[in-house]
Amino acid sequence: MKTTLLQVGKALRSARRIAVALGFAALLVGNTGVASAQESDWVRHKEISLRLVSGSAASGEGGALRLGLEMRMAPGWKTYWRSPGDAGLPPVIDWTGSANFTDANLRFPAPHRFTLFDLETFGYGGTVILPIAARSEGPGATRVRAAVDVLVCENLCIPYRADLALDLPSGAQAPTAHTHEIARYESAIPQIDKDGRGVNGIAIESAAFREGPQAALVVRASARPRFEAPDVFVEAQEGWRFAKPEIAFVDGGRYATLTFTATGDRSAPKLDGTNATLTLVDGQRAIERTLTLGTAPPAPVFTGSFAAILAVAVLGGLILNLMPCVLPVLAMKLAGVAVLGGASSRKLRVAFLATSAGIVVSFLILAGALIALKLGGETIGWGLQFQMSWFLSGMALIVTLFAANLWGLFEIPLPRALADRAEGGSAAGSFATGVFATLLATPCSAPFVGTAVGFALARGPLEIASIFAALGIGLALPYLAVAAFPSAARILPRPGPWILKLRAALGVALAGTSLWLIWVLASQAGNTAAAALGFVLGAVVLGLWLVRGLERSQARPLLLAAGAVFAIALPLRFAEAPAAIAADETIPWREFDRAAIDAAVREGKIVFVDVTADWCVTCQVNKRLVIDRGAVAKALADGTAIPMRADWTRPDPRIAAYLAEFGRYGIPFNAVYGPATPGGAPLPELLSEDAVLAAFAKAK
Repeated sequence: MKTTLLQVGKALRSARRIAVALGFAALLVGNTGVASAQESDWVRHKEISLRLVSGSAASGEGGALRLGLEMRMAPGWKTYWRSPGDAGLPPVIDWTGSANFTDANLRFPAPHRFTLFDLETFGYGGTVILPIAARSEGPGATRVRAAVDVLVCENLCIPYRADLALDLPSGAQAPTAHTHEIARYESAIPQIDKDGRGVNGIAIESAAFREGPQAALVVRASARPRFEAPDVFVEAQEGWRFAKPEIAFVDGGRYATLTFTATGDRSAPKLDGTNATLTLVDGQRAIERTLTLGTAPPAPVFTGSFAAILAVAVLGGLILNLMPCVLPVLAMKLAGVAVLGGASSRKLRVAFLATSAGIVVSFLILAGALIALKLGGETIGWGLQFQMSWFLSGMALIVTLFAANLWGLFEIPLPRALADRAEGGSAAGSFATGVFATLLATPCSAPFVGTAVGFALARGPLEIASIFAALGIGLALPYLAVAAFPSAARILPRPGPWILKLRAALGVALAGTSLWLIWVLASQAGNTAAAALGFVLGAVVLGLWLVRGLERSQARPLLLAAGAVFAIALPLRFAEAPAAIAADETIPWREFDRAAIDAAVREGKIVFVDVTADWCVTCQVNKRLVIDRGAVAKALADGTAIPMRADWTRPDPRIAAYLAEFGRYGIPFNAVYGPATPGGAPLPELLSEDAVLAAFAKAK
């Protein structure tokens, strides 16, 4: 019995030794890098640690496997995306030594942009998992061996190689502790946008390259809902570098134009006509599109100093006085000058300085509003308030009341102190005239105005405010000249009966302006809304005529207040989609389509683009004097050039984005495209037949 127990004890001790030995052997195997079915061992360095993780607990019967390369960088260190940018190298994996393992594809989530001096690189910091799509070839265990070459950088760059090993046993697949994390990084991989229609609410609509000393890549993108912080990563022909993009938002951030300054070495090919892959990232949304680059329009060029652009703005503002938009204001001022005929130099100076102040202050207020809209990502431009129905109604009411005032139907009493200081005209009234001049000037674009406004709105708040102040000074120059030399105003005869006839005639001119505003409203909000506004304004004028002889009547202010309320409310109440405008019988205008322009040019055709609006008086002048008559109309009708019209009477973010391509923010705008000018040749604000025909000839 004792002998038997001793034998059993020896057997147990031997078994214990065997178990310890087996455990130690297992530990040694673990230290060789062959790990469980969930992850490999870490390969650790001071700057980066790497391992393989598996979303599949077994290899299955053959089919898809979900793996990931997990990398953890030390603070401040980064590694690179598949396209590293101006410097760096992407991770590379050699799968030699693997068994029952094929079709391994390393995939890259959306990267981040890193800017160091003038270098732009793309990659990852912190922790990242690069998903790996692979397959097992059939039943049985899967052996994964990965030799990973990776570059990590901070102020210096260090290459590392990590040998990773992972064995998946045979058996049915099941999730692991890493399945969720791998899926999270898989969801960050940019989805493919094949046709520009977009995925996840964002789309890359077009991309074009601009040659020359200001070479650039221009990318247009859209988002629903609006963009938050978009960025685009460019993979184009070798030899080109792209700076961090300048981003211009349109329509509250629903459209974005990203302009990348492009720098190529001597051997770099032309980019237009070549393919490029663009990856658009906006927060958690990311898409990828490969497309052929078109030709971008030429950049708005102004090579002078900032002082020179201020001089251009002053000149443009001065020329605005000759535009049809401002003529009603000149009529009002002429009436005021007639009343002041024979007045003292002091009174004349006060009146004209007040008008000048009204103009400049209004331009500064307009600049402030545009700065706020730009910072908020909204559409900005010159004269956009004429796209608002309530503004048109309010302006029509104001113009009508000015006309009624000139006809003597009512007077606005002034405080006694003002009346004593300015007989026959008040500083407040003159200031209001300046404000009114600015409001009516904004739908016009005179020579030099487009250059100044485009330069300003593409830059920061200080430039916008300075250039708009210069525009205001230019518009106010005639009034400042009279204030400096009041004797010029005293050449008019002294007030007499002739003034009544002049005021009546000028009132008719203002009434015509009111009818024009009602006509524009019909294009904006439909005929019913325009008819409602016309009825209200007619009722106001009739009521003022009926009570004109009553002294101290309470009816007049009540009538004016009711007219103001109904003039704004009724058009808004009856607003409707306007009826389609009948096509021109002589010129076969096509609806604006940016993509169709490039397609037509590739076919060797010429395209004439006319960006216009019913509220743009200069546009109407161009149509009547150049576009719709003579040799230009014949060329557009016989197919020499394809006529394409972009109607900006109502807000249209597509048109706003198109204008932004040329650095323009106001209309009229015309451009000619053709085989020789694929990026479009912009024309001057005031067209001439010779200029248009010369552009057609150059485009061939």
